[in-house]
Amino acid sequence: MSEYIEIETELSDDDSTLAVYTNLRLNDGEAEQYHSREELEEGTPLAQAIAVIEGIRYLQIEGSDMIVRRDPETPWHLITSDISAVLKDFFL
Repeated sequence: MSEYIEIETELSDDDSTLAVYTNLRLNDGEAEQYHSREELEEGTPLAQAIAVIEGIRYLQIEGSDMIVRRDPETPWHLITSDISAVLKDFFL
C-alpha cells in the first residue's frame, strides 16, 4: 500500500459530474456502478465507506478513478472534501 494518496478532481462543464483521479487502484475488476445509497451500502468495502457521504446520487469506480453525480442541493466542495477524507481513511 502506498504511503500517500494523490487525489485530483475535475468538474464537468455542466456541473453535473465530478471525476476523481487517484494514484491507487480502487478496484481490480470491472467497473462498479451504484445508483443509490442503498446500492452503495451493499457494495464493495470502498463503496460502503463512501455510502456515508451525503448527497451522492451515483458512483462509478473503475481502476484508479471514480465518477460521481450529486443531489443538486449538495455543494460539490462538501462532497469533494468528504471523498478525500474517506479515501485517506480507507487506504492509509
